Amino acid sequence: MARSRALDDAAKAALVRVLESPTFEVIPLKNIHDQAAFLPPGSTVSVTASPAKGIEATVELAIELETHGLRSIPHLSAKMIRDLGHLAELLGRLDEAGIDRAFVVGGDADDPGDYPDGLSLLRAMAELPHGITDIGVPCYPQGHPSIPDDRLLAALVAKAPYARYMTTQMCFDARAIGTWLAARRADGIALPAVLGIPGVADPQRLMTIGARIGVKDTRRFVLKNARFVSKMLRSGGFYRPNDLLLELAPLFADRAAGIGGIHLYTFNGIEATEGWRRSFVADLAAAATA
Repeated sequence: MARSRALDDAAKAALVRVLESPTFEVIPLKNIHDQAAFLPPGSTVSVTASPAKGIEATVELAIELETHGLRSIPHLSAKMIRDLGHLAELLGRLDEAGIDRAFVVGGDADDPGDYPDGLSLLRAMAELPHGITDIGVPCYPQGHPSIPDDRLLAALVAKAPYARYMTTQMCFDARAIGTWLAARRADGIALPAVLGIPGVADPQRLMTIGARIGVKDTRRFVLKNARFVSKMLRSGGFYRPNDLLLELAPLFADRAAGIGGIHLYTFNGIEATEGWRRSFVADLAAAATA
């Protein structure tokens, strides 16, 4: 933690603040029931949508976690929702569970329904009665493997009026994040930015997840997270985001950047990620008093 000593007090305090209340992303797999026990009480949990499991698995897990006192954010994957009736049914179930949050993504599906992208789903939701008032949308400071940057920006501008925040893809380059955020603020996009940070992971966990979500989803996962896989291999096969967070600390303290928090991609390794988080926060506190 020697590098943390180089941070000023404001940066250290900002880093501790975002680490104290992150969003934990989980995948609707069987092991999540055991791993959820390691989530801090009352924490925020973002539940992904997988084509292999279906959108219903996402909604069911989100409702289950909500009933256990957690704050669930189900991913509503546009391509996995068949039509308006299906959308109304899903929103109704979330309303009944008292869930007023959702993260709207384009998503993946072998046989997409009426909504080809996140924007079309947001527009459809705006025409329906429901209780979802806290909506997040994705953004891509390091680009998308198949969508040009100009299209990504146009989509974000169009989605902004429907959303309360934007969450980045899993990022590894602090400078790229800062540059992208400055450009978006100059464009007039004021949505708070939640930064997507990888948690603790190892190759065995990724292989296990790959086997459970299916071959097609594994390929999608690797393509979407190629930077993470490469970074993990270069780190010796076990990744911790310490250095990245220390580089980002001044950005967390910069009000003009508009950082709304961090989103930890756990890969369902909540025990390891939560253990790392607690230890890292304790080390930061110790460095601050040293």
